[in-house]
Amino acid sequence: MAKQLPLQFEFRANQTFEDFFPSTNLEIINHLQKASTGNGERQIFLWGSSGLGKSHLLQACCHRAKSLDLSSFYFSFSTIELTDPDLLIGLEVFDVVCFDNIENLAGNKAWENALFNFFNQHRDQGHILIMSANCAPKQIEIQLPDLKTRLNWGLNLKLQSLSDNDKINLLIFKADKMGFEISAQVGHFLLTHYERDLTTLWGLLTKLDQASLAAKRKLTIPFLKQILDE
Repeated sequence: MAKQLPLQFEFRANQTFEDFFPSTNLEIINHLQKASTGNGERQIFLWGSSGLGKSHLLQACCHRAKSLDLSSFYFSFSTIELTDPDLLIGLEVFDVVCFDNIENLAGNKAWENALFNFFNQHRDQGHILIMSANCAPKQIEIQLPDLKTRLNWGLNLKLQSLSDNDKINLLIFKADKMGFEISAQVGHFLLTHYERDLTTLWGLLTKLDQASLAAKRKLTIPFLKQILDE
């Protein structure tokens, strides 16, 4: 008999397909949406460099599955050192399982064996498995040959990096979702004067949102300079 799951997965409310800026990745999003409803690929491997939104998209898959009364579970292997491989026992019953940061289990014999066993049980039930990593599956240094083979099954999708223009449009899109407005000029100013990685940019947007609300002012570039110089 499968053990009771040792933890419960909590959805991140703002990480849905509707909150994701597609840019040139619309075809990838379409594949993920179909898979998470049970009408697409049974296995998808999503990969790309850090900061492109892989975790967001896996969370979005779980949201979409839940909206259709399908059971779903998300787990990130970035916390592998804090957990036990027995976490995977019982997950085979879930309709949609999303595993993030798969590259972090490479070389860990216990985890590799546990994932291999889960993989077979989950697939035998016809359920959907969506995984992500920072590189292509064939580049992950998995030691268990059968697991390495299985990771290369299914559909392999690479998220494309964003151009500067994409990033400006993304900032405008994200600000709108947060409930305020920035212009293309403000977006360009942020890209040219501050760190360009998306994590830093999200932090700046949060700070700008709070300052704009407090001052009850629009985000002009002079006001922006004043805020960020404080």
